[in-house]
Amino acid sequence: MKAINNPDKGFPRVFVLRWGHRPKRDLRLTTHVALTARALGASGFILSDVKDEKVKDSVEKVVRNWGGPFFFEMGVPWRRVVNEWRKNGGIVVHLTAYGENIETSDVLQRIKSAGKDVLILVGSQKVPGKFFSESVSDFNVAIGNQPHSECASLAVFLDRFFEGRELAKTFDNAKLIIVPQARGKKIITN
Repeated sequence: MKAINNPDKGFPRVFVLRWGHRPKRDLRLTTHVALTARALGASGFILSDVKDEKVKDSVEKVVRNWGGPFFFEMGVPWRRVVNEWRKNGGIVVHLTAYGENIETSDVLQRIKSAGKDVLILVGSQKVPGKFFSESVSDFNVAIGNQPHSECASLAVFLDRFFEGRELAKTFDNAKLIIVPQARGKKIITN
């Protein structure tokens, strides 16, 4: 992974690793996971094991129009990403309904107190059992212990991790900027 300046000073870098993407089935949801990662403060997104040019094109178009920086990579084996991340001193957070509940446990405090860059592992289909092991994940975190969307889990996790500050984040080189207002739509074109 290339080095990226973290625009969210005071917080570690966060990357999202998407596992199990099925190009004919998961195109829209994987794209939404990547866009959620970007919009809510992650520095990058890695689509492991497969290449899907449609996802890449969609994400790159958003970055070109709405700003960056945002790292995107695909086709890298998930195990290599995890091993390199940990070798470089980062921690791995696996989002799963079976993990420690982010609200009823101190798991978020333990993640933040580590002070390390975070790789968030987000599955698309049923993940292998080894994803829950210490050899892959430092933390297994649940956003509630009920089945729901991985996109929703990622959004809630990032919002809690960045303490809401990501909602006011600005992006470099944006061609399009939304002007918040009570009614209607207003976009500035740079």
